[in-house]
Amino acid sequence: MKAIVYHQYGSPDILRLEEVKRPSPKDEEVLIKVKATSINSWDWDLVLGKPYAYRLLFGLFKPRYNIIGSDVAGIVEAVGKNVTYFKPGDEVFGDISGTGFGAFAEYVCTHESKLAFKPATLPFEEAAAIPQAGVLALQGLRSNGGVEAGQQLLINGAGGGVGTFAIQMAKLKGAKITVVDKGEKLDFLRSLGADHVIDFLKEDYTKNGKQYDMVLDVIAKRSLSDYKRSLKRGGTFVVVGGSVSMLLKIGLIAPWAVKSRKMGLLMHTPNRSDLEILAEMFEKGELKPIIDKVYPLDEASEAMKYFGEGKFIGKVVLTV
Repeated sequence: MKAIVYHQYGSPDILRLEEVKRPSPKDEEVLIKVKATSINSWDWDLVLGKPYAYRLLFGLFKPRYNIIGSDVAGIVEAVGKNVTYFKPGDEVFGDISGTGFGAFAEYVCTHESKLAFKPATLPFEEAAAIPQAGVLALQGLRSNGGVEAGQQLLINGAGGGVGTFAIQMAKLKGAKITVVDKGEKLDFLRSLGADHVIDFLKEDYTKNGKQYDMVLDVIAKRSLSDYKRSLKRGGTFVVVGGSVSMLLKIGLIAPWAVKSRKMGLLMHTPNRSDLEILAEMFEKGELKPIIDKVYPLDEASEAMKYFGEGKFIGKVVLTV
């Protein structure tokens, strides 16, 4: 099969389209003929090998996984002998980051529990944009009881996949939404349902005197005192992503250092039930994946470069 492969850390230029052996499903796995995938921050970090702390998990001197890709949408080609939920021909989607990545390829194997049925009306390109970002947004917004109608929610880094899903979900709940991102993205984010917008180049949301019931931060890198200042007493701060030092502070220090606010690191847990919730929301017309650009698989290097520029809104998708 053809796959996008890399053998060392570096820039997106190291990505190459190569012929590799097609995988075979283990007893509880399915083999998927990939129709589309999308780029997540995991993929960017894996290619660069940064932050360096991640190399303890994914290969100290060279990549442990030579084919990246978490999100997958495709057709079941074959199943292992213990698979009961799916059969060949089923259209599926899911997040396979917990089973070794590999979606930047014509075929990939993953455990059946990581997948859900793709709605028939959901195009493969849109299905590939949902799994990781959609589940992160869903799990983040329901942290510590979740955001409620009338509450003030701030989403920092709202222009990416997680943020664009979170805006739509929070709007359904009746929350008052403030978003923070680059100025050129703000009009579109307002059209998705944001009530207030902040250009982070012009205003620091942690120093403008406003407080929120919940802050969902996709790119956390400030101090604990900054975040505490932006939360109402009893408010919730949820870190979806950010610098390694910030993640450590939130996970290890915040529970003891910040008593009057709830500050926690979202432990991403891909699962079928959440994918089914997202599929149902799509079928009801409540949720739509936002796709900035679509590239063919053999242009993965260019797609990754575009992702790294940070100018995209929503998701960058690859078709296979």
